[in-house]
Order: sequence, then C-alpha cells, then structure tokens
Amino acid sequence: MEVKKGDNLKVHYIGTLEDGTEFDNSYKRGEPLQFEVGSGQLIKGFDEGVLGMKQGDKKTINIPAAEAYGEHNPEAIQVTEKSVFPEDFVYEIGARVSGTNMFGQPISAVITEINDDSVLLDFNHQLAGKDLVFAIELVEIN
Repeated sequence: MEVKKGDNLKVHYIGTLEDGTEFDNSYKRGEPLQFEVGSGQLIKGFDEGVLGMKQGDKKTINIPAAEAYGEHNPEAIQVTEKSVFPEDFVYEIGARVSGTNMFGQPISAVITEINDDSVLLDFNHQLAGKDLVFAIELVEIN
C-alpha cells in the first residue's frame, strides 16, 4: 500500500541542514511523528515527500526553503520598544522571546539588536531561508 493524501502516518525522521547540522530527530524523542498526509500539518515539502512510500521504506528528501519555512523575510524584522517587556527583563542578543499578537495568537522572535529604548526582533522562523534535508523512515500507514 502506497502513501496517498488522507492517509495517517507514523514516521521517524532526522532533519538536517545541507551542511549536516541536525536540527530535529524523532528517534531521540523515542516516538515517531504522527500526521495526516495533505492536511497542512507539516511543511509542504515533507508532506509531499512521503507520497508513494510504503511501510518500512526509508528515503532522504531535500526540501528547498520555499517548500519548508519560506525565504527569510526582511519585513519580519521589527523595532520593538522596550516598554512592552517586563521591567526586570534581561536583554540578550540571540535570546528567543515569545508573546501574543493583537489577535491573541502566539508569536516568537529572536533579539538581534539592543538599543537604549528599543530592540530589533526577528520574527522569521529559525529555519526560514534554509534548505532542509530529511531522512525519513515510514513506520506505519493507517
């Protein structure tokens, strides 16, 4: 039975950058990833990359940034006043901060610059602009 849209899968995977740097590994967590193919739960390239696989198959897929987390968007880098942070907040370059947007949805950013009254926040996903490689093992098709 080959994977098609609508199938529920369990897969193990190792996600790396093109230079071999590992950024995620389901084997280390001890549980395979479960998802419905074509439901939009995963990045497009991963979702499409499992189509046609059979239970027990292993394959490596290369996903360009555009089919992963998108290209790095310079408009997602914004100046934010320090007044929106708690008074005791410790500012550090590279620190990840989180909060909610005006619609109450969770947001996350990285501090890239610290000024007297403001910080520069990068709201891009940490893997934006990066091509990804996934070694996938199809554990189960439901």
